[in-house]
Amino acid sequence: MPTPRSPFDRPRWNETDAREVLAALERSGQPVAVFAASRGLDPQRVYLWRRRLGSAGSARAERNTFRELIVRPAATGQVDGQRFEIVLPSGAIVRVPASFDSDALARVLDVVLRAVAC
Repeated sequence: MPTPRSPFDRPRWNETDAREVLAALERSGQPVAVFAASRGLDPQRVYLWRRRLGSAGSARAERNTFRELIVRPAATGQVDGQRFEIVLPSGAIVRVPASFDSDALARVLDVVLRAVAC
């Protein structure tokens, strides 16, 4: 039987294997469950190693992570001055009215990002 070449194929991971998988997870931008399912991994295994290694993907570190915001005009060429949209890495869109409470928006985004990470 050939030796597995990738940590995705190995029944047990060492720290190096786990770091490789966690780096792939971070690059993918996918939630753990989606990432694991697409690669035939047990999501609990990924969560366990992420907790052990204190990866940047943890919820605590996620709150302090920079997120790129790209502002684009509406597809019709007209910009709606009454609202704007925030497109999250998951593809979710948050529509915000022009007059908004920034603290309320921060709370909403925190909840949405945590829900996407689960």
